[in-house]
Amino acid sequence: MAGSGEEPRYSRQLYVLGGGGRRLAESAVLVSGLRGTGAQVATALVLAGTGRVVLHDRGATCTADRTHQFLLGESDLGQNRAKASQRALTKLNPCVVVEAHTGELSEAFLAPFQVVVLTESPLEEQLRVGDFCHAQGICFIVADTKGLAGQLFCDFGEQFVIDDPAEGDPVCAAVQHISQGNPGVVTCMGTEDSHGHLFCDGDLVTFSGVQGMTELNSQKPVPVRVLDAFRLEIGDTSSFSPYRCGGLVSQVQKPQECSHEPLCQSLEEPKIRVASPEDLPRSRSLHAAFQALHAFRREQGRLPRPRAPADAERVLELARSLGAQQGPLDEDIVRAFASVSAGDLCPVAAVVGALAAQEVLKAITRKFLPLDQWLYFDALECLALSGAAQLTEMDCAPRGSRYDGQIAVFGANFQEKLGHQKYLVVGAGAIGCELLKNFAMMGLAAGPDGELIVTDMDTVALSNLHRQLLYRSADISKPKSVVAAAAVQRMNPDVRVTAHQNQVGPATEMFYRDNFFRHLDGVASALDTLEARAYLERRCLRCRTPLLDSGTEGTRGNVLAMVPPLTKPLGPASTLRDGTFPLCTLRHFPRTIQHTLQWARDEFEGLFQLPAEQVNQFMEDPAFLEQPPPGKVLEQVWDSLRERPRDWQDCVRWARQHWQSRYHDAITQLLHIYPPEHETSPGVPFWAGDRSCPHPLTFNPDNDTHLDYVLAAAHLFAQVHRVPPCTDRAAIQAILRGVVLPPFAPQDGLQIPLTEELTEEAQVPTGVPVPPDCRQLTELTQDLMQWRQELVGDEEAETPLMEPIHFEKDNNIHIDFITAASNLRAENYGIPPANWLTSKRIAGRIVPAIITTTAAVAGLACLEVYKLVWGCQDLSCYRNSNIGLSDCLLLRFQPLPSTTYWYGGREWSCWDRLEMRAVGADGQAMTVEEVLDWLQRTHGWTVTMLLCGDIVLYDSKADEETRARQQAQRLSENLEDARMPQQQDLELLYMCEGEDAEVEDTRPPLLCSLP
Repeated sequence: MAGSGEEPRYSRQLYVLGGGGRRLAESAVLVSGLRGTGAQVATALVLAGTGRVVLHDRGATCTADRTHQFLLGESDLGQNRAKASQRALTKLNPCVVVEAHTGELSEAFLAPFQVVVLTESPLEEQLRVGDFCHAQGICFIVADTKGLAGQLFCDFGEQFVIDDPAEGDPVCAAVQHISQGNPGVVTCMGTEDSHGHLFCDGDLVTFSGVQGMTELNSQKPVPVRVLDAFRLEIGDTSSFSPYRCGGLVSQVQKPQECSHEPLCQSLEEPKIRVASPEDLPRSRSLHAAFQALHAFRREQGRLPRPRAPADAERVLELARSLGAQQGPLDEDIVRAFASVSAGDLCPVAAVVGALAAQEVLKAITRKFLPLDQWLYFDALECLALSGAAQLTEMDCAPRGSRYDGQIAVFGANFQEKLGHQKYLVVGAGAIGCELLKNFAMMGLAAGPDGELIVTDMDTVALSNLHRQLLYRSADISKPKSVVAAAAVQRMNPDVRVTAHQNQVGPATEMFYRDNFFRHLDGVASALDTLEARAYLERRCLRCRTPLLDSGTEGTRGNVLAMVPPLTKPLGPASTLRDGTFPLCTLRHFPRTIQHTLQWARDEFEGLFQLPAEQVNQFMEDPAFLEQPPPGKVLEQVWDSLRERPRDWQDCVRWARQHWQSRYHDAITQLLHIYPPEHETSPGVPFWAGDRSCPHPLTFNPDNDTHLDYVLAAAHLFAQVHRVPPCTDRAAIQAILRGVVLPPFAPQDGLQIPLTEELTEEAQVPTGVPVPPDCRQLTELTQDLMQWRQELVGDEEAETPLMEPIHFEKDNNIHIDFITAASNLRAENYGIPPANWLTSKRIAGRIVPAIITTTAAVAGLACLEVYKLVWGCQDLSCYRNSNIGLSDCLLLRFQPLPSTTYWYGGREWSCWDRLEMRAVGADGQAMTVEEVLDWLQRTHGWTVTMLLCGDIVLYDSKADEETRARQQAQRLSENLEDARMPQQQDLELLYMCEGEDAEVEDTRPPLLCSLP
């Protein structure tokens, strides 16, 4: 981390790397070899905020480097690669020191680095540097790509300690009960989605906030044995006090140690990481192939010529002769690897470079288990594309083009095809930037009739800069799509890229019509919401447009290919919890920090957004009081106006009073109604199980959390009322010491809801009507009208009286308030507090993100683009991918085939549809009757029901007059009558006579094109 002041820039990354991420600012890393793979490693490290990155390369930039080295421009040709890359990387992150070195890799030069990464190095140099690094305790990494394959090797020494091996927060669960016994049994509460705990046998745990059996709160970590999804066995609790209520059981992360062998030993007896045992023979063959390639290069002074059979056979002979091969050698793999090993592909470099960069981050942060010790990656299935095997040495020979590295693999004719492509990239965030970078290097849409459209309605933010390659600090607040398109043009001026600032959704269907999607060769999705991804999938399915969908969370990512008519559609997005909790839990019975954080979010909206919006509507709309809103709203407007501060001191006093109301008075009132000894029924305590008995807090101006709350709340209240704020903590403390509040007297007769259904009736004194009666409403309305007259007279308000504040997760004051408000609430209920960053992540519903995962995912997606451009119709060539960089998982598998179903006496594919040009003989939109006739005439189906969305166009069960009116209406008239936006493409739903009720939702869609 390049300084604590830069945390806003790296916050999403900190959620991945944890506290170890702050070690990055003090680290020094050497990256040797600045072609494609090295450029990807160095870029990821600079974006991540590594303190010092030294680039080493003794070669000069050539035209072919620009197939895969995205840091180099045309003006860099002939210049040293390290120096040219240094200029680009320095601009990428000014907080990182980037240096270039063009000399030898001497021992004296290597000694100061914590991590050394070699790419493009001969084996002799790898062995020499590897031996030195192992002896000196320097973490050593080899990353190499050749054509469609790559290798990764790690040596972190013989006693490397991983402080935090697991991904995400430690597992925790709310306690429902703990038995007295040997062993004691802990029963955990189910979560809102009914899931049990996530502990495993042997996990070490601690307890906090337990009432009754308080001995557990001070115990050292104890191991658990899992009994079932809700119960854990711990040690002897027979001598402990009886459990009463509350408590949290939390996992304690145990440091782990790993031991690595030096490269010289590991070459002979490699430990290879594979996703499944079935993959091991392939990886072992690639291990031999890479060693044979080094031998070939020593022997010939060059790499094998592309598609030269004699060279490939020589590499195979060398692989056979190595003698250290474990198990049978897959000779087809070695031949295929050798035949394209002279190629350079940006997507392959992106995948291997991202994996290598993540290992560097592990070495520095000591977060996650490092690779043990080899990993092989290949996309050799690309060579099985129809016609690819027939490519000749001449087809793949160099042309003196920037694309020669790609031509070496796929041939010159394929490069022309890439240039003709028309693609849409939806989303220009982290994945979108990486996709666009790869597309620029590949030459996608770089031909005269190519077209690359990128759309994103968002603007660049500071927190984007640690993982979104195409943006710089100067781009903050500019439209992402516009900045990204300009960056693509700089990388490759031939790419015909256009920027849109639209959301792809129902609101823009008039712009992105079916013909627009049918015109495309493919769509790449880089969206961050399930709803948006599901909508895009539906549109691509409807228009039979290939879709590549990518997503990441932390170090995990996936790529899904949807290829018509081969693959099964991606399907509806799974329904995830949206962070909502029962209101009665939030208001009175919180159990976890998630509950208190959501309560704080609701507080924020209820204090600083909604009241201001209501007052502004009251001030600006004279009709606001003519048709009075509910009495509750009028009372809130009255309260907001009555509370208007005159100065900053008033804001501080308001915040102090609100603190007292929330953390003392409300809790005192709750305990007045349900005292700690209260019983639900004889012998059954009320405060037990999922109800933790709270305690009121006493305000102390010297308590940091108390003062943080007042400062943040007063600042926000001042902003709402346009009062200049102050940040002097000492001055605020002086004001607070002068605030004297009257003692609180609990009320009798208040009702506290114990279930969700009763929540809306909460805290209503008996005998008080709700809403206020007519007389009270009349008086309140008259008072408000008089107040408005005094404030603005007969003139309309020129500016809103108050400024509503909408919660923004990247605003520090907002998070200050949320953190303090939540932690005070947690203290009320004995819940362990959360730090500022954790509170920001949970309250802001932030998805952890890091450049390494996004780069790898985009590279995997672009490998599937090659297959789509080739026009591949062989399902076995396509791959879906799942990656987990925290545990070096790389899983690629064939997509599921398209599904079929029976309807109307024949078999249909999920990609089939009925298409009709819904234009009548008069050139206008067809009538409903003409649509019914077309279905009868074309398919022999008698329609009983026809719908467009929720609009019933025809119902055979309606009376004769209604049916006649329905049949006579044109399709366009139905849309106008329903006040739906005009559409050129309609998807109609229908039901027919004799239809089986079991398959009523499985029928080919009817797509109608209107004139």
